[in-house]
Amino acid sequence: MKKEINPFDYAGDIIKALPAGILLTSEAEDCVNAMTIGWGTLGIEWGIPIFAAYVRTNRFTHDLIERTGEFTVCAPLGKLTKEAAKVVGLCGTKSGRDMDKLAKAGVHLVEADIVRPPAIKEFPLTLECRVVFSQLQPINDINRRFEKFYVPNTAHSEPHVAYYGEILKAYIIE
Repeated sequence: MKKEINPFDYAGDIIKALPAGILLTSEAEDCVNAMTIGWGTLGIEWGIPIFAAYVRTNRFTHDLIERTGEFTVCAPLGKLTKEAAKVVGLCGTKSGRDMDKLAKAGVHLVEADIVRPPAIKEFPLTLECRVVFSQLQPINDINRRFEKFYVPNTAHSEPHVAYYGEILKAYIIE
């Protein structure tokens, strides 16, 4: 069962959960993937509710979003449980190119109402999003203060794409 919500009533919950990690799900060609994200913004752009997610160009999630233009944001309600922390750890360290992270994590997928990528029962606060704009963030244009996030010759040397997802529906899985 899903209880529809106004995403801005839960903006504080989402922003507080981000530093510990929340999940962004994507799907294309019947391949579902989840990636841990620790960055994101929630607000209004062009008069519509937006969640902006930042995904490196070398990530599997980037490939899936590029194909479908959709994603879901799945956050815990309250403090991250020990079990949920393990899921965040797995989804933040393994690639969906190499394994089915969600099956390995043992989470329960819940069909989304509007977009293709599913929600995750264990992360019940859900935003269904469709990309309305994306922007590559060239590393050379980023303030040098943040260069620690871009380590040369590693998986962390690639730039991010900012995906501005219109929040089409928000709910809590009960």
